Amino acid sequence: MTEVISVRFRGGCKSYYFDPRGLSVQAGQAVIVETASGNEFAQCCEENHQVEDQSIVKPLRPVVRVATENDRRTNELNRQREKEAFTICERKIAAHKLEMKLIRVESNFDGSKIIFFFTAEGRVDFRELVKDLANVFRARIELRQVGVRDEAKMIGGLGICGQPLCCSRFLDEFMPVSIKMAKTQNLSLNPTKISGICGRLMCCLKYEQNAYEDAMKRMPKNDSFVLTPDGPGNITSVDVLREEAKVKLDDSPDAPKTYKGCELQVLRNGKGSREGIEIPAERPKRYIAPETERVQAEDRFTPLFGFQEEPVAAASEAEGEKREKSRRRRRGGRGRGQGKDAAAQPRREESRREPVVQVEKIAVKASGDLTAEKKAAADRRASGERSSHRRGEGSQERRHAAASQQQAAEHKTEGGSTHRRRRRPRRRSGGSGEKKES
Repeated sequence: MTEVISVRFRGGCKSYYFDPRGLSVQAGQAVIVETASGNEFAQCCEENHQVEDQSIVKPLRPVVRVATENDRRTNELNRQREKEAFTICERKIAAHKLEMKLIRVESNFDGSKIIFFFTAEGRVDFRELVKDLANVFRARIELRQVGVRDEAKMIGGLGICGQPLCCSRFLDEFMPVSIKMAKTQNLSLNPTKISGICGRLMCCLKYEQNAYEDAMKRMPKNDSFVLTPDGPGNITSVDVLREEAKVKLDDSPDAPKTYKGCELQVLRNGKGSREGIEIPAERPKRYIAPETERVQAEDRFTPLFGFQEEPVAAASEAEGEKREKSRRRRRGGRGRGQGKDAAAQPRREESRREPVVQVEKIAVKASGDLTAEKKAAADRRASGERSSHRRGEGSQERRHAAASQQQAAEHKTEGGSTHRRRRRPRRRSGGSGEKKES
C-alpha cells in the first residue's frame, strides 16, 4: 500500500496520483506538483489515502508544496497571457491563410512553454506560424492537432438532454461507440438524433448498452415461433425495456396481443420454418400482475403490528359515545337547556341532510302510424261507452228494487197487514207521446 493524493489539472476530468512527501493535503486545496514538463498548478480532488501498488504508474511524481498566494497570482497572470496568445495566434493564422481552427491555449506554470490546440480536416504545414509565434512570445511553442470530440471536451456546452456535456464534466476518457448500440436500443437511426454537438455518436449510448444486452438474452428475437397462454403465434415486435412482445396468434392474426416474457415458450428462436416443431399440449401460465402500491401501503402495517382496522374504528366510536354522554351530563345540570338542545338536535341533523331530489317520470309515446292509432282510440271510446251504458242500466234496476222494498216496509208498519199496495206504474213516453196506464 502506498500513500498518495489525487489531483486534477485545469480543464481535465481525469485524476492523477502524486506522492504527498509527508504533506497533509485536503480536498479542494491548490498544490504545485512536479511533471515531465516542469512544475504545474493543480487542484487536489482527494486527500491523503492508501492505494494498491499495482494501481500506481511508476515513477510516482512528488508534490512540491501547497500553493501559496504568490503561486495563485502567477497562475492568474498565466491565464491572462493565454488570452492574449489566443488573439495573436488567430491573427497569424489568418495572415498565413491556414485552414485550421484554434481551440485553446495553455501555458505551463513557469511560462517557458505555450501549447496551442487546433482542429483541421487534414494535415497543415504550420512551420512558418511556429516561427512567428516564437518571435512574439520568446518561449517554446507547441501546436497540437486534436479531434472533434476533444474540441467539445475543451469548449464544453449543453447536450440534447439539457445537461453539461459528459466529456467535459466527468468522463476520464472517451469510450468506443458504434451504430450497433443504437440498433440494439431500438433508437432512430437519424444522425441528428443520435449524434452529439461534436458530430459523433453520443457517449451516453454506452451507458445502457449492458442493460439492453442482458435483457436481450431473456427475450426472444423477432419472427420467433412461440407458444402463449392463448395459443401459438409469431412475434412481431419486442419491447426490451418492458420485457414484452407482441405476438400474432394463428387463431387471430389480425389483432396481435402483448405478452410478458414469462408468458412465452420459445419453440423456434428467430426466422425459420415450422416443419418438425411439435406444439406442447400444456400452455404457459398467464402472468398475474402484482397488487397496486396503494393496496400494499394500506396492508403493510397489519402484519407488522398485528392489529386490524375494525378494533380501531370501534375504539374511536366508543370514545365518541363517552364524549357525547359527558356533554349531555353537563347540559343536564343547567336545567332546561337539555330539552332545548335535544329538540334542536333533530332539526340540525335534518338541516345537514342532503335535499331529496324527486324525479318525475314522463311517459314517452312511440311514434308510429297515426291513422292506425286514431282507429284504435275510436274503438276504445266506443267500447267504453257501451260498457258504461250497461253499468247505468244495471244501477237503475237496483235503485227501483230498493225503492219498492222500502214502500212495502212502510205499508206493513202502517196497516199491520202484509197486503201489497198497488203502485202506479211509472210514466213512460211512447212513440206517439200519449200516456198509458196499466
